[in-house]
Amino acid sequence: MTVDINRRAVLRRAAFMAVGVVAASQALSLPAFAAGNTPDPDKIREEIRKAQERSKRVLTGIPSKNGWEMEKTADDHGHIYTRPVPGTPLDGVQMRMAEVETVLVHVVTRFHYEIDTLRAGDVVGWREPGSVRKGLAESNLASGTAVQIRPGSYPSGARGGFFPLEELVIRDILADCDGVVRWGGDDARPDESLFSIDVPPGDDRLTKAAAKIRGWNHTPGKGSGVLVDPLQPQRRESAKRLATQQS
Repeated sequence: MTVDINRRAVLRRAAFMAVGVVAASQALSLPAFAAGNTPDPDKIREEIRKAQERSKRVLTGIPSKNGWEMEKTADDHGHIYTRPVPGTPLDGVQMRMAEVETVLVHVVTRFHYEIDTLRAGDVVGWREPGSVRKGLAESNLASGTAVQIRPGSYPSGARGGFFPLEELVIRDILADCDGVVRWGGDDARPDESLFSIDVPPGDDRLTKAAAKIRGWNHTPGKGSGVLVDPLQPQRRESAKRLATQQS
């Protein structure tokens, strides 16, 4: 049977498929796809061209160690932007937005309140892919899924940078995040300044942990900034169990 498909229909179908492959998330907000409008083929082609250029400029197609794609630039129509860390004097940290941001900001904020006061410039987020070693956890910085807190104070390859009580707090912070964050101090080649997302893209555990933290942030008496006792038996047991799993 022969199906008669006019030129406009063919262009529309091809455009939707191309945008879905190249920049599906961006395509949803394009004017050409606004509700109630008939897509104009020329506008569709132009938007596809722009999306392809953005992808070439930003994306690498190469995953960091935790499976998230490394990006060539930040603050430039990708997934990584400079994000505020409320309650601290930090000027903002470049990291992947949405759930990753929620969790990493929680880690940094608890460090600030419970381990040592941070100053502007103390936290490093996104780094260019060419500046990190691809096979190590530091590559997660290039995907916007990790931060380094005072890397000059806790140099890569060295252990013992934290006092025992400070490390207890770190363990408690990791337990707070339900295992979706890994501390570089537990790696074979330690980097005690490094905190990375430890699940791949699309993992439900990250979504659930971020939702829990957001709930805390809107509940008085909960969340980062509220001092907790890391020696409380239930919290200590959760921290020990997670440390065993991640070691």
